Amino acid sequence: MPDGRVCQVAALAYRLKKKRPEILLITSRGTGRWVLPKGWPQIGRTFAQSAQREAYEEAGVRGDVAPFSIGTYTYEKHDMCEGECGDFVVDVYPLRFSHQEKNWPERGERRLEWVALEECILRVEEPGLKVLIAGFNPDKITIG
Repeated sequence: MPDGRVCQVAALAYRLKKKRPEILLITSRGTGRWVLPKGWPQIGRTFAQSAQREAYEEAGVRGDVAPFSIGTYTYEKHDMCEGECGDFVVDVYPLRFSHQEKNWPERGERRLEWVALEECILRVEEPGLKVLIAGFNPDKITIG
């Protein structure tokens, strides 16, 4: 990124429960904070496909991903190697949940919880992510 921030991608995995969206939150491995599944863009995949892959690797979640980001948020990471800290900008891609695999690469390393939008906003720490979640409307998402 031109401003020195490192780009990551995140999956906003959602499902409808009684016509109301629920968002999948997972805990980060380092600090145990509630976050979206996120990681690095992968060579040979679009950002959306990379976000979809992170949802599987970190939470076992499968589903259809929207091709366009619903926005970005920023955060600082302080638990990097040798005391370094980094500034990250994260592109967020909605992923419509279809099912969860029985096994996945990071199973047992994180807690997972489906929560209502209001609860999700309370749990995540990044102000920009709170805004994205508050404005999330699955009826306005085009997938595929």
